[in-house]
Amino acid sequence: MNTSIYIAKRYLFSVKKMHAINIISGISMLGVFIGSAALVLILSVFNGLEHVILSLYDNFTPELKIEPKLGKTFDANSAAFNSLRKDPKLFSYTQVLQERALLRYNDRQVIATMKGVSTDFLKNPRLDSTIIKGSFTLNVFNQPAAVLGATIQGSLGVNVNDPLSPLQVYSPSRKAAINSINPADEFTVRYVYPSGIFTVQQDFDDMVIVPIEFMRNLLDQPTQVSAIELNFKPGTDINKAENDVKDRIGTDKYSIKNRYEQNTLLYKLLHSEKWAVFLILSFVLVIAIFNIIGSLTMLVIDKKKDIAILNSLGAKPLLIQGIFFYEGMMISLVGCIGGMLTGLVIGLLQQKYGFIGMGSGLTVVSAYPVEFKISDFILVFLTVAGIAVIASGISARLSVKGLNEFKQDL
Repeated sequence: MNTSIYIAKRYLFSVKKMHAINIISGISMLGVFIGSAALVLILSVFNGLEHVILSLYDNFTPELKIEPKLGKTFDANSAAFNSLRKDPKLFSYTQVLQERALLRYNDRQVIATMKGVSTDFLKNPRLDSTIIKGSFTLNVFNQPAAVLGATIQGSLGVNVNDPLSPLQVYSPSRKAAINSINPADEFTVRYVYPSGIFTVQQDFDDMVIVPIEFMRNLLDQPTQVSAIELNFKPGTDINKAENDVKDRIGTDKYSIKNRYEQNTLLYKLLHSEKWAVFLILSFVLVIAIFNIIGSLTMLVIDKKKDIAILNSLGAKPLLIQGIFFYEGMMISLVGCIGGMLTGLVIGLLQQKYGFIGMGSGLTVVSAYPVEFKISDFILVFLTVAGIAVIASGISARLSVKGLNEFKQDL
């Protein structure tokens, strides 16, 4: 074993005597321990929250979305789209016709986004998990039905169990007579009964899902669509599928977006929040690790007789510096590894038992979600090791600064 490491280990783990130096070193190690555990736990909770939020968005966000670059709608009955529809890799091919409309229910009204979807939309197995009242049904007794977002339901006070109160949908009529005396002639009015209430995120909760046939009738758009939403069978390479779709339909007239491109702001926000918290906790670790400089300085003073004896026996300044450098690294790395293991155990317990809740008002998850990534553990270890190298290096230089004075005192 390296002489410097051996002596450093004796200084750190000696149980024959308990000095104030050992207590100070223990406090420094405890600071690194707590900081490392907190960093692992916070990063893992952010991973869990990111997974939950993105999975919620994935309920309504397709793997690929095709939209027109110019205008609101396009004709999806071309040969390229008909060929794409028959792709064996596809799990669902959903035609979408979407527009803002005025909704009235009893004496209340609100403007909302009406999203008409084809039947493939209902293939999504996770739709039922978003329902808080009623069911995700778009057809009741061969009549179109609507599934409302929670925000719309709250604004209108919709009762899905009331079969006598339909939802009134108003949209500007494309065939309205110019200068009509009756303002009602300028709107197309259709009635639809609500079948369920869903909640996902604020971006979707102000939306009403209806059959695409209802929207075609409302907007007088017999063939046009606003978008095509594609989901693929498990195991499909989405990047390869995206390139294949671009080759088939071209990118001159159409915009093809994957999930990241559909929610760019969300992904950036989640990542920026995680790294902001990481930087804040890293500063806490810096303070904890730099306390080691104080404890090692006191150790140098306490062991100046040992330093002088070692030097008289032929130990070079580099060996003496190594003793205190490795002492600082041991304090940091023992605290770091212990903290990471403790953070892992607490995280596993939270995963299994969920003893730290997020509040009774949340229906999506009842407890803080935790998801571990090996990259987070590596990042924490390298962060602690990097700061420890700097702090221990500073302390090690102090150990030989007054070497001649130590020898004279001896």
